[in-house]
Amino acid sequence: MPRVLVIDDQADVRTMISIVLRINRFEIVEAASAEAGLKAFEEAGFDLAIVDIFLQDSNGSELIATMRERVPDLPVVAISGMTALDFLSKSPELAGVVCLQKPFRPGDLT
Repeated sequence: MPRVLVIDDQADVRTMISIVLRINRFEIVEAASAEAGLKAFEEAGFDLAIVDIFLQDSNGSELIATMRERVPDLPVVAISGMTALDFLSKSPELAGVVCLQKPFRPGDLT
Protein backbone atom coordinates (compact mmCIF):
# COMPACT_ATOMS: atom_id res chain seq x y z
CA MET A 1 0.00 0.00 0.00
CA PRO A 2 1.54 3.37 -0.99
CA ARG A 3 2.36 5.67 1.93
CA VAL A 4 1.51 9.38 1.78
CA LEU A 5 2.65 12.10 4.18
CA VAL A 6 0.08 14.91 4.48
CA ILE A 7 1.42 18.13 6.04
CA ASP A 8 -1.12 20.90 6.57
CA ASP A 9 -1.84 23.07 9.62
CA GLN A 10 -5.60 23.00 8.94
CA ALA A 11 -7.13 19.90 10.51
CA ASP A 12 -10.15 19.90 8.18
CA VAL A 13 -7.94 19.95 5.08
CA ARG A 14 -5.76 17.10 6.42
CA THR A 15 -8.87 15.10 7.27
CA MET A 16 -10.45 15.56 3.82
CA ILE A 17 -7.23 14.60 2.03
CA SER A 18 -6.71 11.60 4.30
CA ILE A 19 -10.27 10.30 3.87
CA VAL A 20 -10.10 10.55 0.08
CA LEU A 21 -6.73 8.82 -0.09
CA ARG A 22 -7.65 6.07 2.42
CA ILE A 23 -10.75 5.26 0.36
CA ASN A 24 -8.37 4.88 -2.59
CA ARG A 25 -6.16 2.50 -0.61
CA PHE A 26 -3.30 4.74 0.48
CA GLU A 27 -1.72 4.58 3.91
CA ILE A 28 -1.70 8.10 5.39
CA VAL A 29 0.47 9.81 7.97
CA GLU A 30 -0.73 13.27 8.99
CA ALA A 31 1.32 16.14 10.37
CA ALA A 32 0.03 19.52 11.58
CA SER A 33 3.35 21.36 11.29
CA ALA A 34 6.57 21.40 9.31
CA GLU A 35 8.46 20.14 12.34
CA ALA A 36 6.11 17.18 12.83
CA GLY A 37 6.11 16.47 9.10
CA LEU A 38 9.90 16.45 8.88
CA LYS A 39 10.11 14.17 11.91
CA ALA A 40 7.65 11.71 10.34
CA PHE A 41 9.52 11.94 7.04
CA GLU A 42 12.82 11.09 8.71
CA GLU A 43 11.32 8.15 10.62
CA ALA A 44 9.70 6.33 7.69
CA GLY A 45 9.69 6.11 3.92
CA PHE A 46 6.94 7.70 1.85
CA ASP A 47 5.82 7.35 -1.74
CA LEU A 48 4.35 10.87 -1.87
CA ALA A 49 4.19 14.03 0.22
CA ILE A 50 1.35 16.56 0.15
CA VAL A 51 2.57 19.83 1.65
CA ASP A 52 0.77 23.10 2.38
CA ILE A 53 2.99 25.96 1.23
CA PHE A 54 1.86 28.37 3.94
CA LEU A 55 2.23 26.56 7.26
CA GLN A 56 1.96 28.53 10.50
CA ASP A 57 5.42 27.54 11.68
CA SER A 58 7.34 27.34 8.41
CA ASN A 59 7.59 27.93 4.71
CA GLY A 60 6.30 24.83 2.94
CA SER A 61 8.56 25.33 -0.08
CA GLU A 62 11.60 25.20 2.23
CA LEU A 63 10.21 22.02 3.78
CA ILE A 64 9.80 20.48 0.33
CA ALA A 65 13.37 21.47 -0.57
CA THR A 66 14.65 19.82 2.64
CA MET A 67 12.75 16.62 1.92
CA ARG A 68 13.99 16.63 -1.69
CA GLU A 69 17.61 17.01 -0.48
CA ARG A 70 17.17 13.70 1.33
CA VAL A 71 15.03 11.97 -1.31
CA PRO A 72 15.59 13.80 -4.63
CA ASP A 73 12.94 11.93 -6.60
CA LEU A 74 10.20 12.22 -3.96
CA PRO A 75 6.87 13.02 -5.65
CA VAL A 76 5.32 16.09 -4.03
CA VAL A 77 1.97 17.85 -4.30
CA ALA A 78 2.07 21.45 -3.03
CA ILE A 79 -1.21 22.98 -1.91
CA SER A 80 -2.10 26.58 -1.13
CA GLY A 81 -5.15 28.72 -0.66
CA MET A 82 -3.30 32.02 -0.61
CA THR A 83 -1.39 32.39 -3.84
CA ALA A 84 -0.64 30.92 -7.22
CA LEU A 85 2.05 28.28 -6.97
CA ASP A 86 3.86 28.96 -10.25
CA PHE A 87 6.87 30.30 -8.30
CA LEU A 88 7.71 26.71 -7.36
CA SER A 89 8.86 25.89 -10.88
CA LYS A 90 11.59 28.54 -10.61
CA SER A 91 13.53 26.64 -7.93
CA PRO A 92 15.53 23.63 -9.19
CA GLU A 93 14.98 21.65 -5.98
CA LEU A 94 11.23 22.11 -6.42
CA ALA A 95 11.11 21.02 -10.07
CA GLY A 96 8.31 18.63 -10.88
CA VAL A 97 6.17 19.55 -7.88
CA VAL A 98 2.48 19.19 -8.70
CA CYS A 99 0.44 22.16 -7.49
CA LEU A 100 -3.17 22.28 -6.28
CA GLN A 101 -4.96 25.49 -5.43
CA LYS A 102 -7.33 25.41 -2.44
CA PRO A 103 -10.19 24.83 -2.43
CA PHE A 104 -9.84 21.70 -4.53
CA ARG A 105 -12.26 18.84 -5.02
CA PRO A 106 -11.61 15.38 -3.61
CA GLY A 107 -11.41 14.05 -7.17
CA ASP A 108 -8.40 16.29 -7.81
CA LEU A 109 -6.39 14.08 -5.45
CA THR A 110 -6.89 10.80 -7.28
